Amino acid sequence: MTFELAPFVPSKWLPGGHTQTVFSRMMRRKFGIIFQRRRLDTPDGDFIDLDFPEVASYLLPDDAPVVLLLHGLEGNARRSYARETYYRLAQLGIRSVGMNYRSCSGEINRVARFYHSGATDDVELVLRTLTEWFPRSKRGLIGFSLGANLTLKFVGERGTEAKDWVDTAVAISPPFDMKKSSDLLARGFARLYVRYFLHSLRPKVKAKAELLAPLVDIETLLAARTFREFDDYGTAPLGGFRDADDYYAQCSTAQFLPSIRIPTLVLRALDDPLFAPDDIPYDVIAANPCLAAGITPKGGHMGFISGRPGQFTCWAEQEAARFLAAKLSEA
Repeated sequence: MTFELAPFVPSKWLPGGHTQTVFSRMMRRKFGIIFQRRRLDTPDGDFIDLDFPEVASYLLPDDAPVVLLLHGLEGNARRSYARETYYRLAQLGIRSVGMNYRSCSGEINRVARFYHSGATDDVELVLRTLTEWFPRSKRGLIGFSLGANLTLKFVGERGTEAKDWVDTAVAISPPFDMKKSSDLLARGFARLYVRYFLHSLRPKVKAKAELLAPLVDIETLLAARTFREFDDYGTAPLGGFRDADDYYAQCSTAQFLPSIRIPTLVLRALDDPLFAPDDIPYDVIAANPCLAAGITPKGGHMGFISGRPGQFTCWAEQEAARFLAAKLSEA
């Protein structure tokens, strides 16, 4: 089945990347879903919490396809974009599971390790578990922002073996060059986004100070004012990287795109305020027949809102669900 993206027409009342980014957080679906939570223990003595959404009016059979959702930086599996995705998928007969990264489920994790943009070992653990829990179901993967980075890295680094875990994937608002994005976010208006994320990260550092103290300089980490500083002082040493540059080099997704061997959709806006527009590897995407891309002039970061107030459409979630349903019906 050939899949064709519906065109994205941005809302006239949300004309720029910043407005699409900020207002979309407040506008998406927040009701009509209840969650069941299951805790998955990890081999290193930690845990990962999984959320299973139940969408009102949609009862799905045991063998329905299942899609794992990976959230963005300092998000969780119950954010409004996740809820919108669960609803869209349920409409198409697809079950969803939301993965909360370590420290993101509302309870601080047990070990010094945090999550990061390249932690695909945790993604594999969850997918292996879902394979055991839903042995008759086809499987998909969808990620947003940092989760989109994880999605592309996971399916790319595993190549043909990715089919053992998932049949298709979608990445919404992924970075392709993390170093470029980090540099962009260190200047201008974009620094407000950095402040927002660091404001969320610092309490976690304080909560785990006793665990982290033998591994990082707590005071220096808490004083970080840019992503590069936070990644240099925290993410890199805790994740096993030499420094921020090593972390960015190993985990940026452009290098993994040529190896993707399952149908994968990538959605990005050129006015995404978190990423440099020239980091998109058009030639690499075009050269891989497994990749489909919707690169739009407008849409912001995980925004993609079209229509009027009160009658708007979340284009990215809509098209992602359509793509996943189309490809899972072929698998």
